[in-house]
Amino acid sequence: MMKFLSPLFLAALVACTSAPANRLEFSPVSSELRIRALVGSVMVRTVSLPTYAASEEVAVEISPGVIGTSADILWADDPERAVTLSMTQQLDEILNATVGPEPWPFVGLPDVAVDVRVTQMLAGTDGSFRLSGQYFVGGDGISFRNSSHSFDIVEPLSGEGSQAIANAKARAVLRLSEDIARRLGR
Repeated sequence: MMKFLSPLFLAALVACTSAPANRLEFSPVSSELRIRALVGSVMVRTVSLPTYAASEEVAVEISPGVIGTSADILWADDPERAVTLSMTQQLDEILNATVGPEPWPFVGLPDVAVDVRVTQMLAGTDGSFRLSGQYFVGGDGISFRNSSHSFDIVEPLSGEGSQAIANAKARAVLRLSEDIARRLGR
């Protein structure tokens, strides 16, 4: 049988909990680029991020080689999910193809899968945001050449604080999506 908690205990419990953190939205940026796709469908696998970038805390470089975070402000969505869905949306806008995230939401298999592995996604002490890593494009059952490509994208931080980081991150992800779209189009 469940017992009710006393009002005094509830008040003490509430007093011990910390104030909720603010949430920072990562909003995708739209592209002006339009490309005719060489494939009919594209699946974007869940983007792999380094541990610090996959955390809900906003990470920044505090000195060369040292990454810090603060629990005062958190990303509004799981970073891997947010980046994956942003890239999916951007590729869908750019290409004249059916684009979806992993797990594939459509019947049948996609023509190609895009697998992005990020090695660095960080606002640096130099006033820039760096997105680097490698992505892989693979066809399954169609004549599309499997390929791998490195990327190293640097976007300036326009302003200070977490909103400047979110804006630079959005621009960097857009540039990566446009690069991937060019590989899938003509």
